[in-house]
Order: sequence, then C-alpha cells, then structure tokens
Amino acid sequence: MKTIATNRTARFNYELLETYEAGIVLKGTEIKSVRLGKVSIQDSYIRLDKNLEAFIIDMHISPYHHGTHYNHEEKRRRKLLLNKRELIKINNRVVKDQLTVIPTKIYIKDGLCKLEIAVAKGKKQYDKRQSLKEKDMKDRMKKTMVNQIY
Repeated sequence: MKTIATNRTARFNYELLETYEAGIVLKGTEIKSVRLGKVSIQDSYIRLDKNLEAFIIDMHISPYHHGTHYNHEEKRRRKLLLNKRELIKINNRVVKDQLTVIPTKIYIKDGLCKLEIAVAKGKKQYDKRQSLKEKDMKDRMKKTMVNQIY
C-alpha cells in the first residue's frame, strides 16, 4: 500500500468517528497523475445523492504532462465505489446525527486507487485549542525525556 496524499487538516478540524475504504472511478490519464502524486484532497468533501451514490467533489488531480488535448478535467465530480450497506449506514449517520463525510487519505492498493473516507463531527474552536495544548504538552515531554537521557 502506497500513500499518495493525506488530508492533515481533517484531524484538526474534525473528530473522526468511522472510516471506510472506497474505490474511485477515474478516467484515462487521471490514474497516471495519481500514481505520480499530483493529487490534492485538501478542500474536497463527499456528497451523497438521493440515489444513494457517493461523489467526491473538489478533489484536484493535475493534468498528465504526457497527455493530449483529451486530458481530464482537474476538478470534476468523481464517483466513489462503496457497498450499498455502507452507503445506507453512512447516509443514516449523516442525516440523523448531522455529521459530515470527508476524505482523509488517498492511496494505491493492489494497483487500484483507493480513498479512505471518514464520517466526522466538526470541532468547536475550544476543542481545537485543546488539541493544540495536548500536542504542545507531548512535544515538551519528549524534549525533557531526551534531555534527561543525555
């Protein structure tokens, strides 16, 4: 498994509750650009439609540099491949608990492009400050432990 891109701000802005693995429907040169690492999921999000289909929106895949004028669009809606059972479960959580679905990681597994998505709850401002305080405390503890050893 080769990790291509991660959404690092997702863990800071959201509390991740459940994660799922989804396939992505890609066209022609998109997979070549993904394998080269020319992809960003930073500002993207997942939308579920009425027919219980999931789409990733605003995922940026750069055009393939050896492509022709038939190259792909950079920010188009891409369909996600999930089981119907998973889609129903995600949809119920989103509607009932007013949660959101965000992409957290994109990777290559067995030659196929996979996307890790998470059902998440948005953090409040004070939760974000608390996370920063905890991270700062852990860093200070590591520094003191290293200084005590030497």
